[in-house]
Amino acid sequence: MVNRWVVETDLSEDWDFYTRANVGEVFPDPVSPLTFFYFQNEGGLGGSELGFRDAFFRIGVMEPEELPNDECVVLGVVGGYCYLNASAFRMLGHRAPEMTANDIDAAFFGDAPGVPEFVVRPGFDRPDLTEKIAATFQWALTTPDLPDVRRHEQAMNALRTSRPDLSRMSDRELVERSLELIDTHFRGLFGEHVFVSLVATMPVGIITKVCQAVGRPDDVLRLLAGVGDIESAAPAMEMWALGRRVASSPALCAAFDAGADGLDARLRASTDPDLTDLVRAFDGFMVNHGSRGPNEWEPRSPTWETHPELALAAIDRMRLSPEASSPSVHHHERAVEREMVGAEIAAMVASDPEVHRQFLAALAAAKVFMAGRERTKTNCVKLIEETRVALLEWGQRCVAAGTFPHPNSFGMLTRPEVFQFLDDPTGWCDVLAQREALYDDIAALQEPFLFVGHPGPMSEYPRRDDVRPAVLGAGGVLQGVPGCPGTARGVARVVVDLHHPTHLEPGDVLVAPITDPSWTPLFVPAAAVVVNVGAPLSHAVIVSRELGIPCVVSATDATSRIPDGATVQVDGTTGTVTVVGLP
Repeated sequence: MVNRWVVETDLSEDWDFYTRANVGEVFPDPVSPLTFFYFQNEGGLGGSELGFRDAFFRIGVMEPEELPNDECVVLGVVGGYCYLNASAFRMLGHRAPEMTANDIDAAFFGDAPGVPEFVVRPGFDRPDLTEKIAATFQWALTTPDLPDVRRHEQAMNALRTSRPDLSRMSDRELVERSLELIDTHFRGLFGEHVFVSLVATMPVGIITKVCQAVGRPDDVLRLLAGVGDIESAAPAMEMWALGRRVASSPALCAAFDAGADGLDARLRASTDPDLTDLVRAFDGFMVNHGSRGPNEWEPRSPTWETHPELALAAIDRMRLSPEASSPSVHHHERAVEREMVGAEIAAMVASDPEVHRQFLAALAAAKVFMAGRERTKTNCVKLIEETRVALLEWGQRCVAAGTFPHPNSFGMLTRPEVFQFLDDPTGWCDVLAQREALYDDIAALQEPFLFVGHPGPMSEYPRRDDVRPAVLGAGGVLQGVPGCPGTARGVARVVVDLHHPTHLEPGDVLVAPITDPSWTPLFVPAAAVVVNVGAPLSHAVIVSRELGIPCVVSATDATSRIPDGATVQVDGTTGTVTVVGLP
């Protein structure tokens, strides 16, 4: 029986409301011991906690003396999983002008049960910080770009292009390189990502209030679609071009028809000009986007670079799609609609110069900060990839030496243990195998979505297999959160593993467990997308709006409740999924 994971933080007694909302998309699986040093390290707080604090202080949500220096508050790891401190986030709503803590709750939880009432305590009201937040928001409405984000993008791209020959580095050099990269860059990159993400909610809030005031609330999604320059949409656009290249070549189609397993090796072994040209283009794609993958914040998880078949499987689905599925065409349609709807609503509020000015400023700011949110996330992911490939090189050597059970077993070591292992690897293999078995046991448990104080002992968590929600029958409706407007009907295909998306055919409705950007290439051949989790500003929701794919997120247990093969109607405007017919 599982009672405790290898690593966890203490939980705050003063800031005691925690949730998996949002962070469950970034860290869907249990936190590995080595990744834990993002949260805490031997010197105290890690880069993720400090990055969150930097963003909060920069915006004006709180001041440093309000948080203890010796404990994680904004982030916590308990029961093996990462949690966000909802109490801290509520302060943004409470202290920001024209916002409330309930606005934060609505964004995080929707209608989820069990959310405790927000209670104003002494010291919560801070007019000075409200004024500082107002100044931050005013800056956000007027800034035309985010030069620091671009500078960090260039730095991370330079890291990739200047990557040393890892095969010539010693084991210790590989480990020291990976940890030094995180120590040097992660706090700044992550803090910037949190700052831009939080500020992005402000123009969206203005747009929402104006649309509601003029009686057109459904137009909010249209005004947030087709904004352009979305970093996380770029891989899908480039994959589409690669898919078209495959579709036009009989030799390439034959290679892809043989299956994704071993496809990368078969392509590279061929002397056929079409295949060698594709490999050259694919390698260029990998330099730019190879860092993407499922659970991409976790260094022990696969990416497109470390497991190319993940990307090739998505390209395979695209090559089967008709030209009408082109993401650039859908993006253009959304962009035209966005401009048209924006002009209509601006005209409706033209009689009030202040509202008119603020609405137009919010439209411009939404483009800047939504694009910035995706770019800052990508900057973090590119940094993590550089640590991943170094650690994986080390892990492969350890497997060959018989000291690791698997190449990614490095994740089962804590940071201090990494150096103990380097000094003497004797006896660690069995320890790591035991931890990996324990990790699998924890991953099989259903962690609480939210809790106040403490979630209780892990031994009382139910197993995921025992949590069996009722399957929808014909006429059944699943209510989620609107992600991207539009309606579509198609055959539901439940895909829970990116390694095996091959039963998703063009025109099917993709039903997926998570809205990680690595899934978004599969959006392109799909008629619509339904995901178990997500929020209005989830990364993949933003991408789905760029690609013009009707999308419903936070459709709880969709992968369990929607029968695979059923015909479903997806309404991305209302957030409903209706089972039209059973398979």
